Amino acid sequence: MTEHPIFDDNAVEGDPTAVHVDEFLPHPPAKVWRALTDPELIARWLMPNDFKLEVGHRYTMRTMPIPATRFGGVIACAVLEFEVGKLLRISWADAGREDGLDSTVTWRLEPEGRGTRLFLDHEGFDPGDPSQRLARRIMGGGWKSHVLRGLEAALAGLP
Repeated sequence: MTEHPIFDDNAVEGDPTAVHVDEFLPHPPAKVWRALTDPELIARWLMPNDFKLEVGHRYTMRTMPIPATRFGGVIACAVLEFEVGKLLRISWADAGREDGLDSTVTWRLEPEGRGTRLFLDHEGFDPGDPSQRLARRIMGGGWKSHVLRGLEAALAGLP
């Protein structure tokens, strides 16, 4: 039986355990940091949440379920580490399944000219699990397009 191309490891570019994004944003780091750490702003560009910038704080985010990846629509997160204005690392897990995705998302900000270089690393995908391979493909495209466009729109609306 031939596997569907979306599950073919050879079709996956880069590290099969992670999604890496490197994006320039024409906004100062303090403004980008605010968008990454203010719960109301996070809801504008990512998902509704109960985020607090406090190491150990557990929170959830809610979105549409994705049956193909067995994702139920609720993401369980915790703040793992932060350095104000420079780094935010959170856990990112499927709240509905013990055997689901259990990963980390790290945002790093570096000043660049009049803007900010944003590095995003979403790590912890299991390339041996077909649903996690599919989740990586979906989230890789989502982080690089939809989410960053939403972040840019949220930033553009801030003073």
